Amino acid sequence: MPPDALTPHDPRVTHHYTTIPSTSLTYHYLLANPEPASFPQPTATVLLLHGWPDLSLGWRHQVPFLLSLGLRVIIPDMLGYGRTSAPSSPSEYPLKNLSSHMAHIIREVNPSAGPVILGTHDWGAFLGWRLAIYYPELIKGIFAFCIPYSPPLVEGKVTSLEEHVRRHPELGYQLQNARGEVEKAVDGGRSKERLRGWLNAMFGGVMKEEGVMAFDPWKGLDVSKLEEVEESPLVSEEIMDFYVEEYSRNGIRGPMNWYRTREINLEDEIALAEEYADWQFQVPAMIVMVGHDPALPPELTDGMEQYFAKGLRKEVIPEASHWVLIHTPDEVNKLVGEFLEQFL
Repeated sequence: MPPDALTPHDPRVTHHYTTIPSTSLTYHYLLANPEPASFPQPTATVLLLHGWPDLSLGWRHQVPFLLSLGLRVIIPDMLGYGRTSAPSSPSEYPLKNLSSHMAHIIREVNPSAGPVILGTHDWGAFLGWRLAIYYPELIKGIFAFCIPYSPPLVEGKVTSLEEHVRRHPELGYQLQNARGEVEKAVDGGRSKERLRGWLNAMFGGVMKEEGVMAFDPWKGLDVSKLEEVEESPLVSEEIMDFYVEEYSRNGIRGPMNWYRTREINLEDEIALAEEYADWQFQVPAMIVMVGHDPALPPELTDGMEQYFAKGLRKEVIPEASHWVLIHTPDEVNKLVGEFLEQFL
């Protein structure tokens, strides 16, 4: 039996909005507090960062579990997603900017309670590792899924997305995302059926006639057949309906903009690479990889330990796909619970 999970309009969370200082950007985030009868004060605060293409509700199987441990939980819709602002320019989306946005949310929700524990997945993990470098005073532990830490400017120079994909062809879908092909097909005409097809494809749906996975990380997906994708085996109809409505607010340009920031991010990291050449995280961390993600195999964590002064726990869930948070939630919660014991 799967663990307890949030629903789209769950009373256990409240909705909040905050404007980032000196910008016109507004973030939407969910806030969940443990039952005061059992926990008069939260044992700690956890900030959960989702990836692409997801929403704050992507952590739906983890939030009730975290509440049961007495934790307060903050889950933003990331920039470009859901009810958060979705600026059209990629220049708004570099990780340095987004780290400052997350720092603002932490300080707003947790002004006097000290640093938070950071939980991340996919692009949320890319951001989370940088957040912990830019604002180490705000983070006291990190657990990440699917995306290992890599040092700033790890390749030693600024390289284009095209160059990166030539070296890593299993990431070919990123070029399709960055070039706007999917965005044009999904957002053109604002067709909810194409939007639903795209989301089903991303969450493991197969093509109706061919019976093969609709999404291929080497090349992306066939945008002419978005309405021919079967329902996702991982996402219920209720949740998918909610995702379609949330993505209908602003379309998918915002989420795709994260893939247009490679060179901007690397330019930002030139200074970081010099200043943090021997950087080590001074907080406990855990990285969890999966057995069925061809673009992100577990061996990407080889040697990662050297960057963690307080230790790095490395785990693999062999049966899980990239959508580990919803694919194998029991295993995820077990590992997260074990990691969090040191903070409770």
